[in-house]
Order: sequence, then structure tokens, then C-alpha cells
Amino acid sequence: MNTIFSDRISDVPKSFIREILKVAVDEEVISFAGGLPNRDLFPVQELKRAAENVFDKEGTSAMQYSNSEGSPKLRKFISDRYKLKFDLEIPVENILITSGSQQGLDLLGKAFLNEGDDIIIEEPGYLGAIQAFSIYRAKFNPVKVDKEGIDLDGLVRVFNVSQPKLMYTVPNFQNPSGISYSERNRKGVSEMVKDKDIYLIEDDPYGDLRYEGEPKSSFKQLLPSKTIMLGSFSKTVVPGFRIGWIVAPNEIFEKLLIAKQASDLHTNQFAQSVLVEYLAMGDFDSHVSKIKEVYGRQREAMIKGIEKYFPKNVEFTQPEGGMFLWVSMPENVSSMKLFNIAIEKKVAFVPGHPFYIGKSETNTLRLNFSNVDEETIELGIKRLGQALTVLLKK
Repeated sequence: MNTIFSDRISDVPKSFIREILKVAVDEEVISFAGGLPNRDLFPVQELKRAAENVFDKEGTSAMQYSNSEGSPKLRKFISDRYKLKFDLEIPVENILITSGSQQGLDLLGKAFLNEGDDIIIEEPGYLGAIQAFSIYRAKFNPVKVDKEGIDLDGLVRVFNVSQPKLMYTVPNFQNPSGISYSERNRKGVSEMVKDKDIYLIEDDPYGDLRYEGEPKSSFKQLLPSKTIMLGSFSKTVVPGFRIGWIVAPNEIFEKLLIAKQASDLHTNQFAQSVLVEYLAMGDFDSHVSKIKEVYGRQREAMIKGIEKYFPKNVEFTQPEGGMFLWVSMPENVSSMKLFNIAIEKKVAFVPGHPFYIGKSETNTLRLNFSNVDEETIELGIKRLGQALTVLLKK
């Protein structure tokens, strides 16, 4: 009966990370696998008060159908934040509220991609983007990223042989590697893209979570007419609300709005109302500062643990922000083999191959530091170091 399903859904595998999380449900397993915010930092009491205020002030209107664009007050807050952070003038009319930034990727796929259309992605790249665009049977053109950003020579090679419609980037604290594009790299990308018939997607779910270093330019500043921005409140407030947004130029906003209407009519109206009320309380910046303080300590605990317990021939990134760092073992060492040993030692991570196109084995892995406390991080990294020692001696 498999023939009753569409080709597009038959070609796309389940989320590898979601499958790994099933393996890590054992309470004794320390998991660095999920990209989960720390639930201890969710502003539960503040959101409870906000919800009560919504019921008192708005009543049934907060539970009615709403416009597809999203709450005007929420869009105004986002617009004001762009002005404050980047000195960007983003009209409210160019902001579309989505069901998480993941829906933003789906809407972009709907609006732009026909089967076989070329798209540039980072290597390693965000698994959620790979899965979202795979539904539309895009042709992926992966370009490597390193500590400076995306490989400019690799971009030249792609443009020499194809005409990609979209270029997907996570320039700040990239998922999975944790790296950030340098200012020089961003300008190099912008120079290369500015005269081409392509839109650059700047996905920035972690941008507020910087623990050291200086903020860099947004691609919207460097490529104002060609940049589509994605954002999310999942990492700074709560992921369960599933509230994100797209900033899109006028000429494509209407297409994305049509795609949104066909998908779900509008994002959860009640959750938007509660979020607006919470943001109006004025605690958002202090809340983000608290997150940064905690995650910064957790990142430092993971780096120190790696330096203490990992074999010296294992390399890793040291991100300035975000939620992840990236580990590279010696060539021809399998991260899946390491995963199997690590699970026996009650620690989990994400092997690297799902973040690549067409690879079933890699020597890389992703570690998340935001969802476990410092003491647990040290114990988990110690266990992972033991697993690495076992594997590298084989």
C-alpha cells in the first residue's frame, strides 16, 4: 500500500534527532542530543499572570479566529527590536507571524521551490531546514562552513554550475556547529550574491544568546532587498508557544501570506495574546540576560570538561553564543560507533551525518549544552570522554 503516498513524503526520512531522543529516554542517560532550552528558565509565573490578564482584558476575542499576518502588537514589538539591535527599519507590514520559524522554512519551500530547483545550504547544516526543503524535492548544493563562515570559494563553484533560487544560512552561532560568520565573510557573501537572482535566508533563532564577542552585521543591512529573515521566541521565551516570524520584502510577502493561509489560517491567537501581554510587562530583556548568564556558564562547563576528559586529537568549536558546539574526531572514525558506545555509558549526542547531504557516516557530532546543569555536563562529558577513549583505541 506504500504506493498510495506521495513521492515527496516517501522520500523524506523521520527526524533523526527525534528518533535519537527516544533512545535517550532512560532517566540515567545524560542527553546532549536535543536542541532544548532549559525548562528551569521558562518564565512560568510571568506567563501565568500574562494569561490571566488576557482573559480579563480580551476574554473571548483572544480565542477567536484572527488575521493571517499575526498580532499587530507582536509585529510592532519585533519591528522595534530590529531597530534597537541593528538600526534596521523593518515595517510591520513586512513581518509575518508563523508557527515557529520551522513553519517559515516550509512556507518558503511552498512559495519558491519546484522539484529539482537548486538551493544552497551550509555543510554541516541545520537538519530542520534539510527536512523542510526535502519535502519540495529541492536539489541541495552544500557549501562548507568553517570558523570564518561559509566557504566563499565553494559558493563560487556552486554559482558556476547552477542557478540557485535560495541560499539558507544561520550566520550567528550556527546549528549544528556553533560557529558565527565573521564580518569579512558576511561582506564577501553579500558582494557575491548582490547581482544574482537569488534570495538569502538569514535564520537567526539564537541571535539574542551571545555570551562573548561583538555582534556582527545582519545580512539585511548588507543585502536589504535580497534578504529574508527568520526569527523565533522559542529560545528566549518558551518553545511550546510555537511563535516565530518571517521578515520578507514586499514582492514576496504576499506569496508567503497565501502559503500561510493554506497551511493553518493563522498562528495560535491565544498564545500570541499571552506573549504580547508578557512582553508588555517589560521583563523580556532581564529574562534574556538571565538565560545568557546560565547558558554562558553551561557552555564554559562543557568546554572545560572537553579539555579535561577528551583525547587531545579530538577537536571542537568554542561558540560565542547559542546552544551547541561541534566535535570533530580523527578522519575515518565513525560517530555512529561512538554513539553506540556512549549509550552504553549512559550519555547521548547527535552523530554528525544527518547534518550533511548524502552521508551515512561522519567523524563529527553535535553537543547541546543548554538543557543540563553544569555538574551534569561535567559528568556527561566525562562519560563521553571514556567512550571516545574506548573507540579510538580500537
